[in-house]
Amino acid sequence: MYIVTVEFVIHSAYLLPFLDAVLEHAESSLHQEDDCQQFDVSQSHETPTHFFLYETYKDEQAFQMHLESQHYLTFTNTVKDWVIKKNINTWYAC
Repeated sequence: MYIVTVEFVIHSAYLLPFLDAVLEHAESSLHQEDDCQQFDVSQSHETPTHFFLYETYKDEQAFQMHLESQHYLTFTNTVKDWVIKKNINTWYAC
């Protein structure tokens, strides 16, 4: 299993549009990609402009296919000006 974690810091003015976009993206990933096994979206209680995504894929190739999907490209283009910081980490399940 291939695990991806993403941390976002969003401009406060775009908090609600980002939340809508990221939840739609998560749903699209789960329903359109057979090898996307989990896609959780979390929002910080203390700092609402901070988001944490936890995604699991069958393997690294499945994640690469995710990065090429139309819904990923649309999401990335939509939120690019709303993002202050984005940090991506990848992991292998032990």
